[in-house]
Amino acid sequence: MSKVSVSANKQYLIKDGKPFFYLADTVWSVFSNTTLEEWETYLNYRKMQNYNTLQISILPLFHDASSTYTGEYPFEMDEEGIWNFYQPNKLFFEKAEKMVSMAYDKGFVLTLVILWNNFVPGAWANRIASAYTMPKAAVKAFTEFAVKLFTPYDPIYFVSGDTSFESEEIIDYYQIVLDTVKSVVPEALTALHVVGNYHVLPQQFIDSEKLDLYIYQSGHNLEDQHLNYGLAEAFLSKTVQRPIINSEPCYEGHGHGSRYGRFGAFDLRKAFWWSTLSGASAGFTYGAHGIWSWHKAGAEFNNAGWSKVPLDWQSALRLQGAWDVGYSAWLFQQYELFALKPAQHLLITPYPEIRVAASEGLDKIAVYIPYNNEVQLDLDMSEYDFVFIELEKRNILKLDISVEAGVTTIAMSDFNADVVVIANKITS
Repeated sequence: MSKVSVSANKQYLIKDGKPFFYLADTVWSVFSNTTLEEWETYLNYRKMQNYNTLQISILPLFHDASSTYTGEYPFEMDEEGIWNFYQPNKLFFEKAEKMVSMAYDKGFVLTLVILWNNFVPGAWANRIASAYTMPKAAVKAFTEFAVKLFTPYDPIYFVSGDTSFESEEIIDYYQIVLDTVKSVVPEALTALHVVGNYHVLPQQFIDSEKLDLYIYQSGHNLEDQHLNYGLAEAFLSKTVQRPIINSEPCYEGHGHGSRYGRFGAFDLRKAFWWSTLSGASAGFTYGAHGIWSWHKAGAEFNNAGWSKVPLDWQSALRLQGAWDVGYSAWLFQQYELFALKPAQHLLITPYPEIRVAASEGLDKIAVYIPYNNEVQLDLDMSEYDFVFIELEKRNILKLDISVEAGVTTIAMSDFNADVVVIANKITS
């Protein structure tokens, strides 16, 4: 397989010489919690659904975990059971490499998190699991080891996992990781995975030529779902432009964040279109609550109060939202929306939840209408060809369009469902 690279305009990704939409699934804990037989089943199903990328943490997550840990630990232990971060466990990493190889052979791009924040002193998750603090002196050697091990599979690297850069020491840790990745494989793509509701990266990373992508986490709080588009806009406004991806929206089946309720397929469709039409057009990551932690029925889960108990992984694998996100990604590619940029200035209807994006010359317009409503646009679209797709049942609609005094009005549909509108200017 060819490697993934960044487009010349820094807006999207390239693979095999053409635009590559990063359609990922979240499987953070598979190296530590999954058997090879389960992994084979999972890979075949997601490949069938046309996902092309998998996000995995090389090291285990402790602050947010199901008690389904299998087999070896990633480092050798001393007599007291303390991990020796200078001695990787050969058996753990042999299995991890086998899992990466299996995915790579099926055509998946691997995105690997090198250092989740629970291993970094002073980070919020490290305060929950401080016994697993990696010494700063071990960071470079571990990063070199991991990158050299996985380089044959051309992964993308998330330098950090769930960080908010609370201190200079934390920044130093991740600077070491970033520098080391690029010293070993200069062409590897890199990004910083951050906590939810966060976009204020340290300036040294924004200015660094070693950072290739912006990724963000719109997160799992019900009241913060506007961040799907809000964070896309924030990263789009950075002084240095990079492709943007929402790498952690709400997980399907995940709780609403310390309150009753769970996210469903509609929430994932909203997250997809809110993100991709607001600047995060390089890709989108799906997640299912039960897959990312590899949960099994009856197992303990240490963050149920906030996240709610996950589904068994075999049930989570088959949730409807994965299909809906895959279909949305297919539409995005089929109608060639990569070059569109946010165009909220065209929206007259006073609801920011309706998202508008347009090509530079306004020859292509996309509108996402999450809740049924008449929509007015400040543009004469009498010479446009329209496609209307109701996303829940995937119905193709024909809606009334009227134009008066330079304002285009799209009539309400007869469906209580979300609709995406794609309009192309008719050329003679």
